This record gives sequence, structure tokens and C-alpha cells, in this order.
Amino acid sequence: MANANDEYNSDDPLSDDDSTDNTDIDSSDAEDDFDFDPAAWSNVSAAGMRDIPYTGDNKLLIPVPGNNEPIDWFNFFIDLVFLENICRFTNDYALEVFFGPTIMPGSRIHRWKPLTVPELRIFIGILIHMGTIRINRIQDYWKTDRKYNLQFFREYMSRDRFQLILRCLCFRRVHPDAEAPADRLYKIRSIIQLFNDKMRSIYYPSKEMSLDEAMILWRGRLQFRQYVKGKRHKYGVKLYTLCEPEGLIVRFMVYSGKMDDLGGKGHAGNVVLHLMRDFLNKGRALYMDNFYNSVTLASKLLANKTYCTGTLRVDRKFNPRTVVAAKLKKGETTCQYGNGILVGKWRDERDVLYISTQFENEMVTMENRRGIEKQKPKPVVHYNAHMKGVDRADQLMSYYPIERKTIRWYKKIFVHFLQMAMVNCMFFVNMNSGARKMPFLEFRDKLVDSLLPPKPAQPPRTLPRNPLHRLVQNEERDLKGDRKRKRCRVCAKEGLNKRTSYLCSGCPGQPAFCPIRCFDEFHKN
Repeated sequence: MANANDEYNSDDPLSDDDSTDNTDIDSSDAEDDFDFDPAAWSNVSAAGMRDIPYTGDNKLLIPVPGNNEPIDWFNFFIDLVFLENICRFTNDYALEVFFGPTIMPGSRIHRWKPLTVPELRIFIGILIHMGTIRINRIQDYWKTDRKYNLQFFREYMSRDRFQLILRCLCFRRVHPDAEAPADRLYKIRSIIQLFNDKMRSIYYPSKEMSLDEAMILWRGRLQFRQYVKGKRHKYGVKLYTLCEPEGLIVRFMVYSGKMDDLGGKGHAGNVVLHLMRDFLNKGRALYMDNFYNSVTLASKLLANKTYCTGTLRVDRKFNPRTVVAAKLKKGETTCQYGNGILVGKWRDERDVLYISTQFENEMVTMENRRGIEKQKPKPVVHYNAHMKGVDRADQLMSYYPIERKTIRWYKKIFVHFLQMAMVNCMFFVNMNSGARKMPFLEFRDKLVDSLLPPKPAQPPRTLPRNPLHRLVQNEERDLKGDRKRKRCRVCAKEGLNKRTSYLCSGCPGQPAFCPIRCFDEFHKN
């Protein structure tokens, strides 16, 4: 998210366009069981503000695997058991598709063979590399046209085999005659659990954390498809993501509609407490936007020794009326304190309402990107500095996207899971690599090289050739005394205007050929 500086744009965390417009979410506070006295608000500076020391220990919880290479972290994150389960479920689903009533006799599914772990790793490597070489359609990666020059993909897997695996890819199977589970996310529940469990076992996060939404583009029919106005992909599957400020993804969950365990009244607060359940009571500082923040949630987090800071909606219950109704000039600020909570308003290009349980409402001098100094409230400064985690992760994944429009929604979430795993693995590699930090593209290239087995060098193919046909140089000379050059016959068929001084002595008319390639290509039959 952009900082709250002089100018505001559509992705500014303090702009109106960033508010979340959810078609079926009730994000109101669950105030029925919360007792807050409106008379507790006071103008006394830092009234009731608490000092909570940070008692956590930001570190890796495991020894560095292998040689701290990308493949070492990737193998630890996506382990053998997970890959074996995917192969088992995929093979079972392929048999179900094979005997389906709509399968035509000429369908490629009749050439199905069981998927193995080594082949699945090749499939994942090709899938990752497709994000680096971006082409619109999957089948175009196997084109033989010289303009594409994608021999790499054909060397490891045929086009039909890749699309077969993609068609039958499955992560959990339910018997066709059995009733579908009530959980809408049962197809990808194991993926969510794997990511969160691995992160819990690998890494203990730092003090500052941010929570925000991420979107996976999906415009098809889906019961829990969402519309979020301020996102690049406005329609799709919504993820709630807990991150560190630099983009390391600590935990995520998929929103599946009102009927899930956290849906309905007080949904936003329930999501926050669910994602933070292992990180409370340590003195952490959580940064959120106005979709989540409220006096209610701030009090609950403060009771669990956790700070929160962020923007605030004006219509939240228990907001101090004096602050909400205050009319300010540009640069002015006002606030009130109550039970350890600060609610303030600052006038910049427009009014900004914010809440914090960690910082007082003091003004600090900041320098923007143009080198211009400006006074801002301390909670706003820290919010801008630490609220970028989810957007930073999305930015890294957007450089080399591997999602495809044609695949089913649960496969899109699997592909997104692979990208999140790569982002986190890159951070873990860089944590233990010393001074030099590996760029994301270099990380991806090394990972693909490790996932795809090396191909043995092929000996040069010798073509049988009629001894009458041999290359000779043209003896004719032009006015300058140079050998005359003719258009190559093979290149001419391909639409290229390439000229050469080499001729075939055995062909009628002695046509010209480029040495080696075109000459051998023309005479191989």
C-alpha cells in the first residue's frame, strides 16, 4: 500500500477507494458482549495507555536445511508426503474421469498413465517456469514455430501429458456416490493447513505484523466469490493474510462466505483473533486498515497484550463523538484517550480517522519521496511504515504470475499456494545468506533447475547423404570481385531472405544452401 503522503491514489491505505466492499459479509462489531463506557473518553494525554514489553524471540525454529539453496527450503516446505498424496488423489480422479459418460473415444484421457512424484516435480518446475516466460495459452509453450523457440518445455514433458495432469490434478477425493462435505473448501483444506503448519514449525515471526486481504482473480461462478473495490483483481477468491512488513507470509485463510465458522456478525474481529491465535500475549504490534479496526477489537487485543494501529471507520460503535465530529484545518489533529485506546483525527488532503493502543498522538516530522518535510501523527507514520506486508508479497508474485484463466478455482488456489511458498522460501534463503540477497528471479531460476532433472548431452546426429551432393563455393564473381551470393532455398521456404555463397554440386541448377543446417535439412530424405 502507498504511504499517506501529500498525494492520494487508488491504492493508498488511507483513501476511500481502499475500503473493502464485500457483497455478503457483515463486518460490524460484535458489541453485544462488550461493555465500554462512552464517558471513559478523555483529552488527557496518554490516559490509560499501557507499556507492554515484547517477550517473543524472532528466529528460525529449525536448522537451515541442506546448503541453504532454494530447493532445500522448497523440499522442506512442500514435502514428500504432500506430493505423494497429490499423486494418489490425482490418479484416483483420473480413473473417474476416464470412465465418465461424456468422454469421447479420441480423448487424450485414454492415454493416461499413473502420475509419480518425480513427474509431479517436473510438472511443478514447468509450471513455475511458465511464469517467467509469459505466454497467453498453455499449448503455445509447445509450438514448433521458430518465433517461440520453446524447445525447453518439449524436452521434459509433452503438451498432452502436461494438460492431462493439469486436468486431473486433485488434492482430496470424495466418493462420487457420497454426499459432498459441508466445508466449501474441502478440496483445498489440506493446502491451507500445510502452509500454516509449516510456517508454525519453521519460523517465529517478529514483533510488527500486518493483516490485510489478498485476491485471487476468479470471474466464474462460485458461491463465495467476492468483490473488493480497491484491489487490482476486483472479483475473485478472497484471502485473509497475516504478514511481516517486508512481505513474509506468516498465515492465511480463505474466506468461504457467511456459512463458514468465522462468518456472520463480528466477522472481521473473528478473523483477526483467529489468525493471531498463536501470537497473542507477547507484546506484538498489529497493523490493520479500517475494515478490521474498532474500539471493540482494540480492547480485546489489548486484553491479550497485543497492540493494534490503523485507520478507523467513522461509523464504528464506541467511537468518540467529539473526535468524529471535529472540523479541522489542514495539518491539524485532535484525539481522545480511553481505557488505553487512542482515537484521533488528522486533516491532510482530507480527514483521516485512526486508532492506536501503542502510540500517543504526537506529531513527528517526516520526509516524503520528494524530500519535502511534513508533520504527521505518530500512529499514521508507523501505520504507513508497517502496513505494506501483504502488498509487498502480492507485488513479488505479480512479477512472474503462473495462474491461468482456464483452470478450476481450487487449482488456482494451489498455484497461488506455490507462489506464496516460493516467496517465503526466498526470504528464508536470504535470512541465512549473509550480505548478498538473492533476487526473486534468480531464486526461481535456481529452483526450476533443481526441480527439472538434467538432460544427458545428445551426440550429434549424422544424416545419410548421397555422395554426389556436396557443398561447394560459388566460383562466379560480381563486379567487385567477390563471390556471388544466392538466396538459400530452405530459408526461402521459411520466408527468410538469407543469402549464401555455398551451392550444392549434385542438385539440378546448383541451388544455394546455408552450410550445415539447411544443407542437411534439405538432403536428409
